[in-house]
Amino acid sequence: MDTRSPLFTPVLLVGCAFVIVSFGIRATFGVFQIPIAEEFGWLRAEFSLAIAIQNLAWGIGQPLFGAMAEKIGDRKAIVLGAVVYALGLMLTAQSTTPLEQQLYAWFIGFGIAGTGFGIILAVVGRASTAENRSMSLAVVSASGSAGQIFGPPIAEWMLGFLTWQSTFLVFAAAILLVLLTLPLMRAPAMASKAELEESLGEILVKAFKDPSYTFIYLGFFSCGYQVAFITAHFPAFVTELCGPIMPGGMLDNMGISTTSALGAVAISLIGIANIGGTLLAGWAGKHWPKKYLLAGIYTGRTIVAALFIIFPITPESVILFSIAMGSLWLATIPLTSGLVAHIYGLRYMGTLYGIVFLSHQLGSFLGVWLGGRMYDIYGDYTLVWWIGVGVGAFSAIIHLPIRERRLEGLRTA
Repeated sequence: MDTRSPLFTPVLLVGCAFVIVSFGIRATFGVFQIPIAEEFGWLRAEFSLAIAIQNLAWGIGQPLFGAMAEKIGDRKAIVLGAVVYALGLMLTAQSTTPLEQQLYAWFIGFGIAGTGFGIILAVVGRASTAENRSMSLAVVSASGSAGQIFGPPIAEWMLGFLTWQSTFLVFAAAILLVLLTLPLMRAPAMASKAELEESLGEILVKAFKDPSYTFIYLGFFSCGYQVAFITAHFPAFVTELCGPIMPGGMLDNMGISTTSALGAVAISLIGIANIGGTLLAGWAGKHWPKKYLLAGIYTGRTIVAALFIIFPITPESVILFSIAMGSLWLATIPLTSGLVAHIYGLRYMGTLYGIVFLSHQLGSFLGVWLGGRMYDIYGDYTLVWWIGVGVGAFSAIIHLPIRERRLEGLRTA
């Protein structure tokens, strides 16, 4: 008789639904760059700053929603996050100035924090058995890529018959509709309020004093920097620096006849490759030390990025880079969140991972903003690209001294 617990539980499926919708909407904002700029005559930098602020707000909001979930319950925190997300989208649809866009970006960023990885991974992690936990976290992380694959094309299709304002309102309705699945998300009960109030401060103090937590925090910065920079600027990078696409070649026959089209396809390829890479990372995290896997992933990113910028940039190298980098894209998420859960336990995973994720989003903010700033100063992305290579190498090294064992003195959940 097979006594193994099933991997695909209702909690996991609902978690995937939230991440797909939340991240699918988030991945569309680059699609609105031109329609919004053309309608109001804004500089591209104005909307780019709003996207950067989203990333920063997401990072700040993640530990706040994590702590809130541990105080009032996961589902209440998720409902609040979805409402804030929808409000931000509706307000953005009514905005007519860059300042309004940048102000409402805070609502959207906090909404992503309340419906994204931080809370969902914590719920799924608690609901999974030890045998399935690493793979469950990987499945949820990979679902974020599914949103990245389908979100932008859906937005582009909707803009064919709706205004960008109406499209934002449809997205607001979508994030609220996914709340209908929330009753199925029944994770193991939280600790009592008294236990939480007694020990949350204690575990935070112990984590902050533990060098391993600091190493995890610092190491996650480069992931955010690289992911956000490539997402925001790689299409333009390819458009301007890539060699020509050969007429009658394979790409041309596939309908990719311009470097701008290739840049858009590159982002989709990254998302597709990420699904396999993230699932593989989840499987590997069950069999080998997570810190060594993370060091290997960041080493791989460093090598791939360095080789891409050193050699001539051709359509073929763009395709190869997108697949290679995509396979390493969000593979860090299940391993980093799993490492936090393994060392510090599941009870406060939402808060502890949320704080670590703030480092990721500080990197995201810097990657998006610095990419635009460096381009304005130097006329290309070369310097900011090499900064990404450097921080990737730093992350590979700093994961090595992590002590991957349960922190002494912690009570079991």
